[in-house]
Amino acid sequence: MAFSFPKKERLKSKKLFEQVFQDGKSLKQYPLKLIYLETELTEDVKCQAGMAVPKRRIRQAVKRNRIKRIMRESYRLNKEPIFNKMQGSYALLFLYLGKESPEYSKVEGSMKTLLLRFLNDIQDESKDQ
Repeated sequence: MAFSFPKKERLKSKKLFEQVFQDGKSLKQYPLKLIYLETELTEDVKCQAGMAVPKRRIRQAVKRNRIKRIMRESYRLNKEPIFNKMQGSYALLFLYLGKESPEYSKVEGSMKTLLLRFLNDIQDESKDQ
């Protein structure tokens, strides 16, 4: 089960996608931005994640798809330590902010940093309550 990104962990609900954009909290680590929202998920998973690359910045679909593939891969490989320490269920949305095709290492570094900051944020929130 380690290092997988099954269908039930993917954020596909249009309503939830829009709700994350409207009500979610965000973290930035160039070239990625993470928008997250604590929510009740229909599936029995701790987290659902989606990847988005704006058409306005990256015109060619081939390049957008490649960037999303890189983002999914880096998320898949780095999510495990975060999930073991997480309480509650969250919807995550990763946005690509750059204007050119990135190197995998750059995206992976940003992904690791964002996931650790996300974990720290949700742990701080749970301590406050």
